[in-house]
Amino acid sequence: MSETTTPTRGSASKPARAPGGRPEPLRFFGTTWVDHDAGYRVRRVGVAAGSLAAAALGVVVLRFGFQGLAEAKVNVFVMILAIAGFAVCTALAFQRTWQSFTAGPAGADASRGVYAIGFVGSLLAYFLRSLTEAPGEARARARLRG
Repeated sequence: MSETTTPTRGSASKPARAPGGRPEPLRFFGTTWVDHDAGYRVRRVGVAAGSLAAAALGVVVLRFGFQGLAEAKVNVFVMILAIAGFAVCTALAFQRTWQSFTAGPAGADASRGVYAIGFVGSLLAYFLRSLTEAPGEARARARLRG
């Protein structure tokens, strides 16, 4: 016996569940994303603030790293390569993280190096997505609907 969509407070309709299906828990949110209950908004604010703070801390750490390169008096070409490498990896990590919220993770093993170097981009994608919904909520709702 499957459930039909019924109106709930704060949303137009409740997602239909497959017979015997359970909603997929999301990191930091559990299953509160289904009905936006049990502190869902507070969790979203917390996740947004936490990911933004972690990104800011990451930028500070990167600044110390680049400052170390400058104090070591490395060649300008090496400095440009380091900055370009971090910029490209940050952009790729942002793009791949953003796409994983709707399409699912793609080739996580092959991207570990990119995520490790461009971690600031991944954290910024997490921050921006948590401003509108729980990261991964759209993908989980699509799976729940069938």
